Amino acid sequence: MPVIELKNISNFICRNISLKIASGELMALLGPTGAGKTTLLNIVSGLVEYEGSVLFNGSPVDETPVNRRGVGYLFQDLALFPHLDVASNITYGLKIQKKRVDEIGAKLNEMLDLMNIRHLAQRYPKDLSGGEKQRAALARALAPSPKVLLLDEPMSDLDVLTREKIGDEFKNIQRKMGVTTIYVTHNHGEAFFLGDRVSVLTHGKIEQIEAPDELFYHPKTEFVARFVGAKNILKVRVIEINQHEAVVQAINEGMGQPFKIRVTKYPIFEREKEISLCIHPEKITLKKENEEPDAYLNRILGKIVNKTYNGNSLKVTIDTSGMELYATIPKNLFNFNIYENVWVCFAPNAPHPLCGKQCRDKDIKRKCRDMEGINHEGYH
Repeated sequence: MPVIELKNISNFICRNISLKIASGELMALLGPTGAGKTTLLNIVSGLVEYEGSVLFNGSPVDETPVNRRGVGYLFQDLALFPHLDVASNITYGLKIQKKRVDEIGAKLNEMLDLMNIRHLAQRYPKDLSGGEKQRAALARALAPSPKVLLLDEPMSDLDVLTREKIGDEFKNIQRKMGVTTIYVTHNHGEAFFLGDRVSVLTHGKIEQIEAPDELFYHPKTEFVARFVGAKNILKVRVIEINQHEAVVQAINEGMGQPFKIRVTKYPIFEREKEISLCIHPEKITLKKENEEPDAYLNRILGKIVNKTYNGNSLKVTIDTSGMELYATIPKNLFNFNIYENVWVCFAPNAPHPLCGKQCRDKDIKRKCRDMEGINHEGYH
């Protein structure tokens, strides 16, 4: 039985959302500003009105007031009480619950040690760094032992290094305590790192719910693909279907010379059907114009028009007959110049169809995976 279940939730932003979150799971809500992520947290906590039903452990809590839902809420601004020191902030909720003095003391010690902030117990929020405030606020949210923990973009104001450190710590703490968690973010890297599953929201509805790897490599809609970084979207028409492959022709608007490529045959393919395919930048390689690519690879002639550094790799933009494609190339493999002509190369199983549907049919899903696993080395 799921710890949290949302049934047909609607209000001024959310549009008929249904969602199940398992015991101990960390569900990341990912989406742009205004998608409805924070509103969904407020619905779970009981802070805003809604239609539909929220269930905890199978029982509706729609009529249960906020202070009796057993929810810990870490707001985006952290909302630490400025007139209370760290210890008093942490124990505030326990005192509201009228816990015994010895219980409060024991829980305070537990939280101080868990967050490694014992040295900060007597400090006030104004004297804390961003990371220290983060730890104190999380300790306060966890101290009452909530059934459900809600976090609203808690690391949005932290620098990259602090965010990574806090993220590592939080992931370990959440798993150690086993608290069921909903984590809101607009950063897909953060969502993929922390989430057991990720729900992508836009315009008040859920576009896709998957495990991080599944969502990243198999987005179902163009919005999800672009939001998680798969910006290579090919609009194609299926012109030939063979045993394991299909031949498609790119028909993106503005293309000078439409090209044909070979792709893995998916169950949704039909002759003359128009579909969208996405290709992750990591699945593209570049070859010199005078270099012969491997025979089984698709190749498209293009011109490098931009490159940007991203850690140990480069993000490269290639103009292919009026359409831009994007590749992520390791630094040590990049030996090209801006405006140089290159072959854009990728295997037939690199493009994935944006079918727009959640793949709940296990047989169809297995077929898709079987097709992706085909070895194309022998195809010419």
